[in-house]
Amino acid sequence: MVGRIIASVGEIPVSADLEAGYGNAGETVRQAIAVGVVGANLEDKMAPLDKSVAAVSAAVAAADEEGVPFALNARTDAFLRAGDRPADEVLADAIERGRAYLDAGATCVFVPGRLADDVVERLVAELGAQRVSVIGVPGAQPSTRFEELGVARISYGPWTQRVALTALEDAATALAAGGVIPETTRVLT
Repeated sequence: MVGRIIASVGEIPVSADLEAGYGNAGETVRQAIAVGVVGANLEDKMAPLDKSVAAVSAAVAAADEEGVPFALNARTDAFLRAGDRPADEVLADAIERGRAYLDAGATCVFVPGRLADDVVERLVAELGAQRVSVIGVPGAQPSTRFEELGVARISYGPWTQRVALTALEDAATALAAGGVIPETTRVLT
């Protein structure tokens, strides 16, 4: 499927979500590169740290062996899987994992979750400016604020699709109630 996306966008660089490497992060990165991928997210799912670092190392080594300048965005799920752990413990875990992934060759570290400014500031201070990726979720900071904080990348994940589906659901509800297509609806080209 990634190959089909790459074929349809021409020269636009494509980064893929490679989950946790599908059992073999190095081979998965090789296959992704073979179809034209130039970067990827690789998530840890909070697996033991040594196993997660080994996956990042394998992905980086595979890209190096293929001779591709590959942007690996190593994701830690510390905040997503925090449960009832104390916030300072979760942040320390995210920093420890992030440092390990950067040391293993990741380009940056993706720390998804709704993160307050002070948490983003600490992540950037500990991992480096332009080394932290975040996700824009409802109620999160605007992109300009993340930029001021030194964030490298903002992912919007499924949220742009959810915006579109919310508009579709609202329109369908209005139409079913006897409404009409809103006058503000644009023709997209």
